Amino acid sequence: MSYRAYQTASARAENPRETEYRLFGQVTRALIAASEAGPLEFKQRADALDWNRRMWSGLAADCGSEGNKLPESLRAAIISLGIFVSKETSAVMRGDSNFDTLIEINRMIMQGLAPAVANAEAV
Repeated sequence: MSYRAYQTASARAENPRETEYRLFGQVTRALIAASEAGPLEFKQRADALDWNRRMWSGLAADCGSEGNKLPESLRAAIISLGIFVSKETSAVMRGDSNFDTLIEINRMIMQGLAPAVANAEAV
């Protein structure tokens, strides 16, 4: 089976929380690899930071839409985190901060998503 066929089959079988968990995992792995790369590996670092910022921007935009069914307080928290991630990303790019905070935020979100993933796999 080709990789693309596997991706298509996987996407069809996943629920939205599982998809979010998988995306967070991929982005977080990219952030970890970028954090371990040397300071001269600017492209790898910038690409990982950009991917993380785009993911959070997308989540925040989705939470701002009228059709979002999450509780209003959770939507507001996600939007606030998205704003913080954007600012922290800029600080990392300037060299005023490191990747640790961004990685930790993503890991905490993944922990929140993980029970749904584990429960779905047990079924």
